[in-house]
Amino acid sequence: MKILIVDDDKEIVQLLSIYATNEGYEPIAAYSGKEAITKLATNPDTALMILDIMMPNMSGIEVVKEVRKDNQIPIIIVSAKTADMDKIQGLITGADDYVTKPFNPLEVMARVKSLLRRSEGQVQNTTPDTLEVGPLKINKDSHEVVTLTGKQIQLTALEFGILYLLASHPNRVFSADEIFERVWQQESIVSAKTVMVHVSHLRDKIEEATGGEKVIETVWGVGYKVEG
Repeated sequence: MKILIVDDDKEIVQLLSIYATNEGYEPIAAYSGKEAITKLATNPDTALMILDIMMPNMSGIEVVKEVRKDNQIPIIIVSAKTADMDKIQGLITGADDYVTKPFNPLEVMARVKSLLRRSEGQVQNTTPDTLEVGPLKINKDSHEVVTLTGKQIQLTALEFGILYLLASHPNRVFSADEIFERVWQQESIVSAKTVMVHVSHLRDKIEEATGGEKVIETVWGVGYKVEG
């Protein structure tokens, strides 16, 4: 399974490549944003991207925007920027996760595994393969979400995971911590803002495709739910 590792710091690329290889992945190195776009185009079977933000000429944020035009590959941003607004900007742009430097390579690999489990659709529950909620049809096996009029909604693996979790438990309110632990499959650590950004992005996509219909409700001070 190929992982694209992008950073203008060659030592970081080398370090993450070693750990990725040890975990059984095939690392592909890129040292600039433009090289990352080229490598992704020539390796369409790439499963995930680890991406630095602060790079010359083409930043990581610009790379995410370009990739998200036609590709829902999981993206983990690795950056020295630690402010909450920097993290939120990365997530709103379309990244799936955000790790700050300096980092533990083992933590990065744990996040890689978690995202790949989500993108491969390994959902451990007994709910039906296809759900209908409001104006949406949700297929667990194909990870497809379409409106009742047949319009397909392109979601990232984490966005799909959030929607499927809520839709498969109608009327139940999930806290941000619960959503993070179930969808990211990691222990919740300051997860509320991360979940909030992904829910917001998910809502925007649903409302754009359905002409403004609201599927996910916020229960203030508690969490999120989908009406049954």
